[in-house]
Amino acid sequence: MTSRLARNLRHIVSNSTVAAPELKLLSVVIPARDEESCITSTVEHLHVELRLQNVPHEIVVVDDDSADATWAMLESLKARVPTLRPVQNPGPQGFGCAIACGLDQMNGDAVVIMMADESDDCHDVVRYWNKLNEGYDCVFGSRFMRGGGVIDYPKVKLFLNRLANWFLKMLFRIKLNDTTNAFKAYRKEVIDGCRPLLAAHFNITVELPLKAIVRGYSWTTIPITWRNRRTGEAKLKIKEMGSRYLFICLYVWLEKYLSCGDYRRIEEDRASKGGAVTPAAGQGGRLP
Repeated sequence: MTSRLARNLRHIVSNSTVAAPELKLLSVVIPARDEESCITSTVEHLHVELRLQNVPHEIVVVDDDSADATWAMLESLKARVPTLRPVQNPGPQGFGCAIACGLDQMNGDAVVIMMADESDDCHDVVRYWNKLNEGYDCVFGSRFMRGGGVIDYPKVKLFLNRLANWFLKMLFRIKLNDTTNAFKAYRKEVIDGCRPLLAAHFNITVELPLKAIVRGYSWTTIPITWRNRRTGEAKLKIKEMGSRYLFICLYVWLEKYLSCGDYRRIEEDRASKGGAVTPAAGQGGRLP
């Protein structure tokens, strides 16, 4: 009898969203390696946009063992951008490790992961913040839904991107069509609930959203725009990343279907802290 009641409670809660605590500070985590040509404009434009929109924030730029003047430029930027917190990744190095370092260092109760090369639109960060404040645990941007777009995306990379995202949609049976993009927003409790993070490289871009979905956090999608970098060199090497992406995808897929829900978020914890259970909404929601 007790087990039946517990199952019924889990079923009711899994199809609802629990009112989330009010957010007080947004952390924007930006991994950077050899980005001296663009890091100053990225940070300054972001700071201006967030200040104009009255978003309480900090900008955590993680220098991932840059060989150029990235770190020196960040140090000098602190005088002009008071919300900037540059940190150095002590190692190991890698895109995923740099993001993990930033997530460990952040002070906010929500985070947006953003690229250093100005490919992401600063105004979309504000839209993420506003959407999180509607109560969602995660907000995922899509460049390929109505209202979104890409500018100067290399054709081969675009084809591989669409193929990979179609594969993930089929594998996980989700509506999200831009899983591989790093530019996403999460409440801190989601980040904590997705630990430990395994991906040391660009495959963290799929580990975080897939874990969040599989573990039962609420999510929605908004259209975003993306522009190919205008300066510097792209760090993603597709040939080197293929097997790493596949490993993370299969790891989370095995968790989804074989872990019997052992890692799923326990909604009762939030409810016991004063949150109210309300119907889920949006394009994401929760997996059954």
